[in-house]
Amino acid sequence: MTLTRRTLLGRLGAGLALTATTPLRLWSATETNIGAARITSLSDGHLVLPAGFMFDPMPQAELPLLLARYGLEGDTLRPDCNVTLMQSEGRNILFDAGSGASFQDSAGELVDALDAIGLTPDDITEVVFTHGHPDHLWGVLDDFDDPLFANARHLIGRVERDYWLDPATVDQIGADRASFAVGAARRLEALETLETFEDGDEILPGVAAVATFGHTPGHMSFEIREGGDALMVVGDAIGNHHLAFARPHWPSGADQNRAMGAETRVRLMQRLASERMTMIGYHLPEGGMGHVEAAEDGYRFVPLEG
Repeated sequence: MTLTRRTLLGRLGAGLALTATTPLRLWSATETNIGAARITSLSDGHLVLPAGFMFDPMPQAELPLLLARYGLEGDTLRPDCNVTLMQSEGRNILFDAGSGASFQDSAGELVDALDAIGLTPDDITEVVFTHGHPDHLWGVLDDFDDPLFANARHLIGRVERDYWLDPATVDQIGADRASFAVGAARRLEALETLETFEDGDEILPGVAAVATFGHTPGHMSFEIREGGDALMVVGDAIGNHHLAFARPHWPSGADQNRAMGAETRVRLMQRLASERMTMIGYHLPEGGMGHVEAAEDGYRFVPLEG
């Protein structure tokens, strides 16, 4: 397995003459290979979240020491958003679609990131969703509410699809996330075709679905494998590079089912560490690519070195 990091400078505003005052956007693309497949982690920007959104359910007596260990000061978190692109046998496969323009101003940059590596939304052949939260799903429609990836098949786990299309979800999910339910249902219903799959299915050549429920009721990760070479796209099953690793058994406020999310996280950490499998986390730094390594009191995230 080889790793390449590329810094790509993408101009803001197609067709404009480049001047000293033209706004520029800097993209970092992290690439690796799994057999003949090229895997690229592309930036969709970042989120801006209140720290309590994640930390409030955690053991408060032990929390300050860990926050200090990782330099997590202040009331705001700014996690990266990493969209995975797999290119293999003529396919351009996206895992998740980013935020689009309707969630947060700091995110929704996927189209520019694709442009920086010479692709357009029309070049995408499949979009595979880990789950239906806004920063993973809302970018699937364009400004006119038409499918952005017009030539792509769209695939999602059956449990996840059924949850977001259930009319009861908006009343059960809680007032702070009711907009998530409305937005997910609208976008999923707007897709002309939406294919579903189950845990363990080989959804595409060399890509298997792995149930990692808890963050959402039907959250899926994806194992990309060729021979003895493998990589796991974990989505939000491992939601950060700090406390999710140091204390995977702690409840996270980001998870809809906190107990199940913690159980899934522990199980996933154990597997990734024991198999030394490369992973990509949606909200992890350095493009999210790295390994899980056992530590004295938990685990640590080790970014791939390029």
